[in-house]
Amino acid sequence: MNKPEKLEFAALTKKYGETIAVDEINLKIPSGTYCCFLGPSGCGKTSTLRMIAGHEDISGGDILLGSKIINNFPPAKRGTAMMFQNYALFPHLSCLDNVGFALKMRGIKKIERINKSLEMLKLVQMDDFSDRFPDQLSGGQQQRVALARALITNPSILLLDEPLSALDPFLRIRMRSELKILQKKLGISFIHVTHSQDEAMALADMIVVMNKGKIEQVGDPYEVFNKPKNEFIANFVGGHNVIIKNNKHYSIRMDHINVIFSKKNKNTHPMIVNEIEFQGQIVKITGITKDFGKLSVSLADDIFLENKFYVNDEILINWDKAKENSLQ
Repeated sequence: MNKPEKLEFAALTKKYGETIAVDEINLKIPSGTYCCFLGPSGCGKTSTLRMIAGHEDISGGDILLGSKIINNFPPAKRGTAMMFQNYALFPHLSCLDNVGFALKMRGIKKIERINKSLEMLKLVQMDDFSDRFPDQLSGGQQQRVALARALITNPSILLLDEPLSALDPFLRIRMRSELKILQKKLGISFIHVTHSQDEAMALADMIVVMNKGKIEQVGDPYEVFNKPKNEFIANFVGGHNVIIKNNKHYSIRMDHINVIFSKKNKNTHPMIVNEIEFQGQIVKITGITKDFGKLSVSLADDIFLENKFYVNDEILINWDKAKENSLQ
């Protein structure tokens, strides 16, 4: 791979007519980072990725890779490679020829292309499938071939546009692990766009949360999950309730709210249960409180089964005030 390089945005902007998709964002991504751009559809994350790749013109600001401003570089000269959401494999080419296609376009001799392509296929554990065509592969296998094809260009940064969205849940979890291992092995930055909170938490060293073209928060997964900056992040990342006390907003994690089964405890809030959802190891209970409105609580499944209650029952809850996170 090329030498890992840091990536930086300076007031980066993208407009489509009068619509601002990316609104003067500033960001530094250290070299060798697994960075996930997380946010809802239309927040600007894919437009940002495509501007890095050179597949979208920027409307303002700069993109720097290392010390170079790469705004006007063609995609092939940027030191980046992009893996598309649909993998974009050529159906009439074998795995070997799909992977080596970029080298063919550069005029690399056939024997060198074959050797390099086999090396990349081996890296992603697909060398035994080199003669197969895309329609003879599973979704996970197609993804590996697409990865090899992107990596053969020797990028400093690999760009991934929702690469796991087409996979079934079991394979998605498996491929998450493989992507993380591959990124650490190569030592280059992976910049991964996703709308899946679980995916970002599992993969990223650095999460960039976007909303309406702006960056709302940057941090490691622990920080973003435990210390969301505002109500949008607390709600979008999930696992949190937003409460209002003395005209101030706070988040409190669902698993930090206790269900109290002893009526002797006076430091509690009554909650009328209106939904019980079994989620495997936990049971999610949602209900209405007088002081804080709608709240959700997670309870270990064994504790729920030992102290079973039902929709429309009243239960008692409380939490440690030190667990409240102040929101901006």
